[in-house]
Amino acid sequence: MHPIIADFKQNSQKIFSSLKENLKTVRTGRASPSLVENLMVETYGGQAKLRLFELASITTDGPTVIAILPFDPSVISDIEKAILKSPLGLSPQTQGNRILLRLPPLSEEQREKMTKLVGQMIEEKKNHIRSLRDDARKKIKLMFEKKEITEDDKYRLEKEIDNENQINTEEIQKIKENKDKEIHEV
Repeated sequence: MHPIIADFKQNSQKIFSSLKENLKTVRTGRASPSLVENLMVETYGGQAKLRLFELASITTDGPTVIAILPFDPSVISDIEKAILKSPLGLSPQTQGNRILLRLPPLSEEQREKMTKLVGQMIEEKKNHIRSLRDDARKKIKLMFEKKEITEDDKYRLEKEIDNENQINTEEIQKIKENKDKEIHEV
């Protein structure tokens, strides 16, 4: 495989990984630890700022409840503050040494907002992939102009890039459809 094609594929995979991580933070009708695991929590009197997953075990307790069990019970109030400050709009309930987050059902308006947010994330990643494709095509053209590759190689490489780009576009569309379906699931 030509290095330009390999580079394009590798960078595309990074974009897909980033997209999947970003989509985990979009709220659907179902509870998921990924919704809160990267929430930043200021702890120990402001001496440390850690992600929630570094401070607690996060699990689901049924389809609409996230259970948070801190490793150190002294940080419970710090975790509660971080959840209340977050844009999630959830109210933490402390039961002993664990915190429960009950996710209310999404209204139709909230579902539409989430769908729109997913659309924006998808469009951003599509633009990244388009720019990767354009960069790869420029490199191919430059190699041809420097006589490093033949005209046949140039067209073959451009076709490979276009095929990979088509596969990427279809994959992104599938990811979007699945996430939209997940959001609208009642």
